[in-house]
Amino acid sequence: MGSLKKLIGQTAIYGLSSIVGRLLNYLLVPLYTYTLPANEYGVVTELYSYVALVFAFALYGMETTFFRFSETESKPKKVLSTSSISVLASTLLFLLTAYVFRVDIAHFLGYQNHLNYITWFIYIIGFEALSAIPFAYLRQQNKALNFVSLKLLNIGITLSLNLFFILYCPQVMATGESHFLYSFVSSFFTNGHLVQYIFISNLIASGITFLLLLPIYKNLKFGFHKSLWKQMITYALPILVVNITGLIPISIDKILLPFLYSGSAEEGMTQLGIYGANAKIAVIMMLFIQTFRYAADPFFFAEAKNKNAKQTYARVMHWFVILGTFIFLSTMMFINIIQYFVGADYREGLMVVPVLLMANLMLGIYYNLSFWYKLSSKTIYGAWFSSIGAVIAILLNIVLVPVYGIMGAAWAVFAAYFVPVILSYLYGNKYYPIPYQLSSIIFYPVFGSLLFMVSQYFDFNMLYQMFTLLFFLLTAFVVETKINPFKIKRD
Repeated sequence: MGSLKKLIGQTAIYGLSSIVGRLLNYLLVPLYTYTLPANEYGVVTELYSYVALVFAFALYGMETTFFRFSETESKPKKVLSTSSISVLASTLLFLLTAYVFRVDIAHFLGYQNHLNYITWFIYIIGFEALSAIPFAYLRQQNKALNFVSLKLLNIGITLSLNLFFILYCPQVMATGESHFLYSFVSSFFTNGHLVQYIFISNLIASGITFLLLLPIYKNLKFGFHKSLWKQMITYALPILVVNITGLIPISIDKILLPFLYSGSAEEGMTQLGIYGANAKIAVIMMLFIQTFRYAADPFFFAEAKNKNAKQTYARVMHWFVILGTFIFLSTMMFINIIQYFVGADYREGLMVVPVLLMANLMLGIYYNLSFWYKLSSKTIYGAWFSSIGAVIAILLNIVLVPVYGIMGAAWAVFAAYFVPVILSYLYGNKYYPIPYQLSSIIFYPVFGSLLFMVSQYFDFNMLYQMFTLLFFLLTAFVVETKINPFKIKRD
């Protein structure tokens, strides 16, 4: 239990920062959806979907590789210097290439009239890539407070600048020359182009964060170890495939939706804005998963040295599923309140939230399962599983979106995560068997989904909502203790 307590402790530290940080960050969603029309928020959703994929290419799995080799190499500093130089060189190459071809990129994406958007995102990706290894180093060294402080500072700068540009500056301009800051604000701010200031805020925050991480580079005893790099890149490239194909299900829907939607181009972008805003509600589950990942990445690799590691992994999965299902059910029980997270014009898309929440839970389960191939150096299997999920996402979006719109996109995401869960469990049981309690992995998500479906036949009220959650917790308590009226078979 000592190892599990260590994970819980690390999760609490990273979790607090992640929760506070993400909550501050997600305050931007109401800001955007209450001030921007849906088609303009569609632009934000689309461009950040592209950025997520490009950023994964820019980092090419080196973050996970850094954790792996830091635990196995006798000289971790060699790993830090080699991975840092590798990412630095590749990022500079990316910046040069992308900047030279930025006009072509803008035309390809349909933003030829907004070349500045593309230029800003090139720099954002560069800053984020150069910050990744230093952030990973802080986690690997268990310097949680340093990590947390920088992450919160980044989010604080982003939030403050968004409030300044989107709320304060328009008020100054509306007041006119009588406002004492009018001359200053009017020198750089243009009404009617609020979207661009979202990107500018991101660029400034990313740049400042990178500058604050520079001391980690400065204090390095730089040395590029070619033989070590070859081993690392061999390990990293399948991780790159996993990361890219893992991102496709949550990116390709937003990229394809405007093109596949049966209405006009403007209607397609409007639907994308609605879908993207409601997908942010489902990120409640991703918040939990990301919090878990911050602590689990270094923990799982370090725990592999212990003889009871597999039992620990099984316990972690067991409680992860219980807590994840509770988060799903809690969100849906209070969706009548949570809906105000987005503007009124966006709430027609609330129907996608339960599907995306459960899809994200499947992603979390897959993340837990994925450590078998990372620990056994069979990362090629992860590449195959994620590739299959990516293909499913693309095909189902093409088939379902023209018919079912945003609901089709949501089900495509769910299927793209569910199938790799099955595959990873089956192959993991063959090559790196872990004694998972399969009954709980199946029981709790199904039980939570049934409780939600039953709730649709009743009017939402506080008493019923609380009763449903308490019933779930009581059932979990009964199942997890000696009392076992459901006769759940223990694996």
